[in-house]
Amino acid sequence: MSKFNINLHEAVYSLSDALDLVGVTHIHHGKRVAYMAAECGKQMGWKGQRMDDLFQAAILHDCGVSKTIVHSRLAQFEWEKEGDHCKIGAVLLNSCPLLEHLAPVVRYHHTHWPELKDMDLPEDVKLAANCIYMVDRVDVLSLGFLVDQSNLLLGREEIRKKITEKRGDWFCPELVDAFLQISRSEAFWLSLENEHVSGYVSVWLSETKVREMEFEELRSIVRIFSYIVDAKSPFTKSHSDGVARLARHLGVLFELSEQSCEMLELAGLLHDIGKLRQPDELLDKPGKLTAEEYSHIQRHSFDTYSILKNIKGLEAVTQWAALHHERADGTGYPYHIQNGGLAKEARIIAVADVFQALAQKRPYRDPLQPDEIMEILNEMVDDGKLDREIVLRVDGDLQRCWETALGL
Repeated sequence: MSKFNINLHEAVYSLSDALDLVGVTHIHHGKRVAYMAAECGKQMGWKGQRMDDLFQAAILHDCGVSKTIVHSRLAQFEWEKEGDHCKIGAVLLNSCPLLEHLAPVVRYHHTHWPELKDMDLPEDVKLAANCIYMVDRVDVLSLGFLVDQSNLLLGREEIRKKITEKRGDWFCPELVDAFLQISRSEAFWLSLENEHVSGYVSVWLSETKVREMEFEELRSIVRIFSYIVDAKSPFTKSHSDGVARLARHLGVLFELSEQSCEMLELAGLLHDIGKLRQPDELLDKPGKLTAEEYSHIQRHSFDTYSILKNIKGLEAVTQWAALHHERADGTGYPYHIQNGGLAKEARIIAVADVFQALAQKRPYRDPLQPDEIMEILNEMVDDGKLDREIVLRVDGDLQRCWETALGL
């Protein structure tokens, strides 16, 4: 298997960017929570790896949220079943060897302190989880003042009061005291503005060097991205996995290098990450999209590029993933690149995406059989949309391609 040189912090940051898209109006929530958690950790005297783990867990704490309807509930101070997304997030992180140590913190980041403090968990895990819970609620309260008054300083004392009322009930007393100390300054609140919190995170990004990763390690991170987007709709469940499997299979048929085949798999897993910005009801709509709705959908491949472009070492994967809606005749989106400008791998992803989508049930149609899929692919070739050579290769191995796309 190949090795990849990747900065883990860049990958985590990009995952945070993806999670931001779900929020629609609550952009940069994870980054603000990470900033506040880090400031509380400093006040508590935490250092080194403990601080880095706190920051990573905070920036990823809502990785169990895919749907906009669920994210809207996060803006409530308290709601029923608020722990569901914590369980999902913990399962996701447990699937990734490089991030599994963060799973317990994410699992319990909505657990009240009296219950949490008596659990059989390391003390630093309990404190980190409760710290994230506390500042997560601070950010939710802050959002209300930013929306209504656009001046957070006007609401700071009310927010501090609300957190103080939960001292010892929801939150560890020492953590509340630390928050009250650091939140006395105007600078603390003004730093929550987007441009300032992004600068704070940029410093964190610069503190980790590129490291060599095995393909399996990198894929385990990438699978978190793909699970989050596929979980957004019951009609896209396992779509990214299917595109990844089929793209890799086609790479093997074309006798591409092992590394290219692995990169095709990664691009397949990542290609639709930009769909996290799309409202749930748009992806689940049973009828034809309006012109306005379609124009909204058209931005998702560009959003995929925007999320992934900052991960050094994945430049080619990012390009192949972002170009999956480009067409051979230049009528695709978002760049209108003609066939001569598309790498073979990008053309493979485009064919794999169309094939897998046709093989799955959608809100407006039932899944298609292999011969029906092939008929549509051939029509798209005749219309100048898909690469003829790649579609011919699919036709020559049709049953296996269909089984691979569906994971049979």
